[in-house]
Amino acid sequence: MRLTSLHNPLLKSIRRAVARGRATEDGLLVAEGPHLLAEALRGTWQVETILGTESAFERHRTLLADARSEQIEISTEALGAIADTETSQELLALLRPRDWSWNDLLRQLTLIVVLDGIQDPGNAGTIVRSAEAFGATGVLFLKGSVHVSNPKFLRAAAGSIFRIPFVEGAEAPWFLDQAGKSKLGLYALSPAARSDLTEAKLSGPMAIVVGSEGAGLSPEVTAGCEPLRIPTRTVESLNAAVSVSIALFETYKQRRYA
Repeated sequence: MRLTSLHNPLLKSIRRAVARGRATEDGLLVAEGPHLLAEALRGTWQVETILGTESAFERHRTLLADARSEQIEISTEALGAIADTETSQELLALLRPRDWSWNDLLRQLTLIVVLDGIQDPGNAGTIVRSAEAFGATGVLFLKGSVHVSNPKFLRAAAGSIFRIPFVEGAEAPWFLDQAGKSKLGLYALSPAARSDLTEAKLSGPMAIVVGSEGAGLSPEVTAGCEPLRIPTRTVESLNAAVSVSIALFETYKQRRYA
């Protein structure tokens, strides 16, 4: 089977999903390039369909041999028209995300990263990457944050979202209620906080909350958390992804040497 026409229902569905940064009508997420496909194949998501040019199928023969998925050849022109990247990588996968719950985010020593209204896909993806790197047990996307289906987010997360448990679209009151029931310490990163991150005890079950650089933390979340600031010199505040990465490393360090 070879697809060449953009009027094909599958290609029209993919193009709509990419343009909106959302899932397809069938609930599938679009991931571009061999790197994301390789990461998906070793993750927990289902790789349902792979579309690629004839040359891509030949070039990535070894990678595709590990994929027990439908493989559809597509013309270079058609793939370029539906891709999100400026330069098509000639390979595109349709993925079905794993369905996680709040309990999946909890472990014996819980560490949840909470995104409060972070809409920038690059920042959000980098945060998820750092969450996996420093041992977070899950990620929670509060309502108003970027969707996991956003292609730019998927590229920035570089495969981490395929492995780490996550829940998205949660309301702040629900999160605070669940965190209370789970007896988690709640810490919010804020440049206006009086307490320094390095002075906090971060060795217990906990969640780290970060807000967007523009709007900051929502009032509800702020009221339910202990604010912590990252001490800096001359620079007033840091990028959200940088702040979370520093906080996660400090948590990792405290737990490792506790």
